[in-house]
Amino acid sequence: MHPDWQRFLESHGARIADSEVRDFGDASAETAALEKRIVLCDLSHEGLILASGDDASAFLHGQLTNDVTQLEDGHVQRNGYCSPKGRLLASFLMWPAKQGLLLQMPVALVESIRKRLSMFVLRAKVKLEDVSQQWVRIGIAGNGAAKLLQQQLGSLPPAPMQSLHLDGMRIIRLGSEQFEAIGTFPVIEKLWTDLASHCVPAGRQAWDWHVIQSGIAVITPKTQESFVPQMVNFDLTGAVSFKKGCYPGQEIVARTQYRGILKRRMVLAQVTATEAPQPGDAIYSPVFGDQAAAEVVQSALAPHGGYDLLVVAQVESLRDGRLHLRALDGPALALKSLPYSLPLPDPA
Repeated sequence: MHPDWQRFLESHGARIADSEVRDFGDASAETAALEKRIVLCDLSHEGLILASGDDASAFLHGQLTNDVTQLEDGHVQRNGYCSPKGRLLASFLMWPAKQGLLLQMPVALVESIRKRLSMFVLRAKVKLEDVSQQWVRIGIAGNGAAKLLQQQLGSLPPAPMQSLHLDGMRIIRLGSEQFEAIGTFPVIEKLWTDLASHCVPAGRQAWDWHVIQSGIAVITPKTQESFVPQMVNFDLTGAVSFKKGCYPGQEIVARTQYRGILKRRMVLAQVTATEAPQPGDAIYSPVFGDQAAAEVVQSALAPHGGYDLLVVAQVESLRDGRLHLRALDGPALALKSLPYSLPLPDPA
């Protein structure tokens, strides 16, 4: 976390641990505000890799799941990086900037992914840098967020997955009412100050909850190499291209798509539990007995109690509907609707 930014947040009541904002003094009130109020969140838990140089676009195009050559200025792309076995090592947002291409992912993955990509640069004119400390990033989300930002800034990206460079910062529209602002400390400090009286400053859980409601998977160290892209609905959220050339794991990803052998899908669920579900936690179903039928991708506190979570589950267990956290007699999951259509393969 940028040191000046950390001091600014702490002066406004932020409680910070491990370089992320846990809350602003009342976590339960912040969670309760999620559905009815606009929340203002620090995004320092997200890191940034800058890929610069004449060959940056071509190099990344040959490494990532999506078509980097189609990424134009003013647009944002969801993307992923796979192992040779087609399993995701990272998921991230990506957009072009003056300096090059920016990849935003959990800060815990930045250095390992930067090093791994660097192994394949060879003679290409590409430089990969961790620039997480250079810019401050905040999230603005909730009913009325677009109207508020329009009033404050005068202009906004017109549609989701578009961005706009405005007043020394970049505004990214992730959804109809979900935005990210990125800029230098003085610029974002001013924006936060201007917005704070209209919003509920909130910890990371609030932002994670909005991401989960969007049905967007975030790969973390605990879930690396657990899923092929389609298991976490990359094919439904525009994060994988089946028309581009080769990349690590491409043959397996393509075979999964065209042979119809996908047996797991990601769903949205809610659970009431005494302990927060963690990425990688096992989920059980009577259909599979003592064998885990699903795995938690991520979770966050829900406004009305309990936790909302994204889960990658065996299709048969989804049809049955009886899913339990950590054990067959553990807390029951209630399945919820995703904001996009989820096709389930027909039974074999």
